[in-house]
Amino acid sequence: MYKRVRLKDTVEVPPKHLADVTDERVKALLQDKLEGRMDEDVGSVVSVIEVHDIGEGAVLHNRPGVYYEAEFDALTYDPDMQEVADGTVVETVEFGAFVGIGPVDGLLHVSQITDEYLTFDGANQQLASSDSDKTLGVDDAVRVRVVTKSIDERNPRDSKIGLTAKQPGLGKHDWLEGQRKHREQTGEEAN
Repeated sequence: MYKRVRLKDTVEVPPKHLADVTDERVKALLQDKLEGRMDEDVGSVVSVIEVHDIGEGAVLHNRPGVYYEAEFDALTYDPDMQEVADGTVVETVEFGAFVGIGPVDGLLHVSQITDEYLTFDGANQQLASSDSDKTLGVDDAVRVRVVTKSIDERNPRDSKIGLTAKQPGLGKHDWLEGQRKHREQTGEEAN
């Protein structure tokens, strides 16, 4: 879920910019420091939007810059547990598919895609069913549910988001559309 949050953080203004400690300068430094980072409390910082307050600068022994505490608004993305999200498959591997949801990727394990047995087709970079013509490959649109989340602030790339698409109303968009058309033709009601 995307959220606009008010945060505080300390930013170092290098000596060459000490004559230009403005909201825009501090915003640019905060963007360089924070955008793309993961935080357990707020999720992934997508963008620093606006600086509201810049505190008094502090000089630290043997450090060239001046440190300012700033209060600012940021746009963050933090997937909630059980949240349903639409995403795009960014990579397929033998054990599943990585799905881009917002600015982060989650793992859709092969066991959480469908009840059908899927095998990895490396030549076509897709997972294919041996029971039907279902395939899941890069750039496919999917609807998934967040089922696990483990955020690693020190190594954001080690953060893990687990997804499922096995519940009714979830899966590859083409599969869902096919199910909808089938229900319309047969007069069945949705699960």
